[in-house]
Amino acid sequence: MPQTLAPAAELVGRELETALLHERLRDPLVRLVTVTGRAGVGKSRLALEAVREVGGEFARVAVLDATAPGSWPAPSELSEPSGPSEPPAQSRSPRPSQPSGRILLLLDDCDHEARPAAARALEALTADPRVIVLATSVEPLGVYGELLLPLAPLPVPGPRRGPASAAADPHALQEVASVALFVRRAREADPAFSLTLENAAAVAEICRLLGGLPLALELAARRLRLFPPHLLASRLRGRTTMLSGGPANAPARHRSLAALAEWSCRGLDGADRELLGQLSVYEPGFGLWAAGLSAEAAVETLLDRGLLAVVGEEQGELRLAVPEPVRSYARAELAGSGGEAAALDAHAERYRSLVSGAQPGLRGTEQARVLRELAAEGANAIAALRRLRERGDGEAAAAVVLGCRLPWLAQGRLREGLEWCDHTAEAGGAALPEAVRARLADLSGVFALALGDPQEAVRRHRHALALGKNVGDRRQNALVSARLGAALLESGDPAGARAVLVTALSALESMGVTGGAASAAASLAAALRADGDRRRAQETLDRAVEAFRRIRDGRGLAGALRTVAALALEGDEPDRADRALRESLRLYGAVDERTELPGLLEEFALLLMRTAPAQRPRTVRLLAAADTLRAETGAEVADEWRSAAERARTELSARMDWTDFAVAWAEGVRMAVPEAVAEALSAPAPSHRPSAAPAPEDRSLTPRQVQVALLVSEGMTNRQIAAKLDISEWTVVNHVRQVMRRLGCSSRVQVAGAVGRWA
Repeated sequence: MPQTLAPAAELVGRELETALLHERLRDPLVRLVTVTGRAGVGKSRLALEAVREVGGEFARVAVLDATAPGSWPAPSELSEPSGPSEPPAQSRSPRPSQPSGRILLLLDDCDHEARPAAARALEALTADPRVIVLATSVEPLGVYGELLLPLAPLPVPGPRRGPASAAADPHALQEVASVALFVRRAREADPAFSLTLENAAAVAEICRLLGGLPLALELAARRLRLFPPHLLASRLRGRTTMLSGGPANAPARHRSLAALAEWSCRGLDGADRELLGQLSVYEPGFGLWAAGLSAEAAVETLLDRGLLAVVGEEQGELRLAVPEPVRSYARAELAGSGGEAAALDAHAERYRSLVSGAQPGLRGTEQARVLRELAAEGANAIAALRRLRERGDGEAAAAVVLGCRLPWLAQGRLREGLEWCDHTAEAGGAALPEAVRARLADLSGVFALALGDPQEAVRRHRHALALGKNVGDRRQNALVSARLGAALLESGDPAGARAVLVTALSALESMGVTGGAASAAASLAAALRADGDRRRAQETLDRAVEAFRRIRDGRGLAGALRTVAALALEGDEPDRADRALRESLRLYGAVDERTELPGLLEEFALLLMRTAPAQRPRTVRLLAAADTLRAETGAEVADEWRSAAERARTELSARMDWTDFAVAWAEGVRMAVPEAVAEALSAPAPSHRPSAAPAPEDRSLTPRQVQVALLVSEGMTNRQIAAKLDISEWTVVNHVRQVMRRLGCSSRVQVAGAVGRWA
């Protein structure tokens, strides 16, 4: 029998899906629309609200029980007047723009046992040209003419690393749909709840742990009556199935996440269930290749049923995850069957092999690709390390830690890397070979230096050398000496650094260690520059740059180019410095660099202040991005450099309107690595054209067009310019077009360059 519509429900973050569903229901050529998605994602709520919105445009609306297709009326019965079981709101006459007599049927929950019968009955119903059916199901129904509307979980906040100072901004978090839903439901449970600086990080973690699943978020929000956000997040880690307490009038599967997960896994055959259990030990973001899988039928089955989700793409490969609460449920089943230990061991072995096999690719043309792949698999590499440590396999754990040197540096996992070096060395103790302990001590010095503690780095490298003397590995000792020299330079001892680096460079070159020799040469050039020997510094640096280019070490080359830029600026060659820094930016952008990029962004911003004063908003954005990205790594900078950045901020805030400065800073804080690199690279290159006034071709601009051109050169958008000048955005568009035409420019970047030549 037809059913009544449920009470109206508020939809959060579903504006696009709602508009698309309305459009499809109004299309006279559409016969069947199926909203698909995981259990708990909100399919029924979206469908019911769509029927409520567009139902008045149909002659008749009926909500049918998918579990009892035998009770459905025949098409001929549907043409009769509405019965008392249907809501009066759905008995309105159709709008004049719609064909009379159209019938809308809502068929909810066409899953599991109901699916085959529902599909057969739908074929009969849709044979009537007056009938349009809106169905909801985890999987497509497979009926001819079916249009699908996939419904994904709500977006979640991006991961944040680093100290509390880098925690997410509550105002920015409120714009994330999953957080918005959680906060609204939390206020229903506790009217005093609000998103604050103190609880923002915990709320963001809860939304990430629950994968943005609306039902899970609503159940979690109810628990705030009992637990503050940080305790709730702690309880949810690894066991999201603890959540329960759904409405008593809801289906049983919607009252707890354990019931939801059990219902979702119903009907899986043995092979599918076994694969799901194996994949439940993988952290989100794994690739099929890393997991030893291909696009086999079982994988497709799990994807179709929402038991395996696509969470991204890297290097042309899909990144996958077993979503919560299914992952917690499958992991518990695996443990109950006694198969968890074997699955964890297999996972650890796969990632040990992956890290080991990636090492050759880190030293050549494949560096960027391999670094990005290892970054995507970073969480699983850490999980593998934990398992190796649990079972006491110290050498295997040390091999993974040492193999993660370059990936962790690029990803900014500095504190984490330092701790893994120390933990692995301590856990292995005397059982670890002395050569391995020496390499762990050396690597810990690398992380200490990246964190901004050169004195600690010097101590650790010297300890590594002491351990290495007994081993007699000349190559390794020379590499450690080169890194010791770099740490001595950062600690304020350029003479000591120079002495160590000269010896290390000679040894590495004699052994043919090209990459290590290039790094030593770059560090030696920096030491020579600090000593004031610019000529020898340039000669040594040229050798380093040539070597890095020859072996295709992009990350090493990017670091050397920063020294090239510093020498160029000392020689009053801003254009040469600009070219070096731009190439460095492109190289760091290719590997998604986190550790070195903040310093490079600041160097580029200071160059912009010197060569392009009109670029102040862009300069502020770059400084803000650098500050935020560095905070995420937990790194500190030398007092001298911090003072330079602070002086730049002070000068910019004094020269700019305070509101403009604050807006630009907020924009920079929100920039991820790709956006920050693109922002820097879009700045106009320096020009030496001596002119105190606009060029002749510029004088044809009206005063208003000159204003617009100047604001474009500062990196403002059309909307920002309109607000600044109190004119309409369309007027700004016309002014920009005229400016580009009169200056002979084809882009806003070229306009900025032309304006830069006025001063």
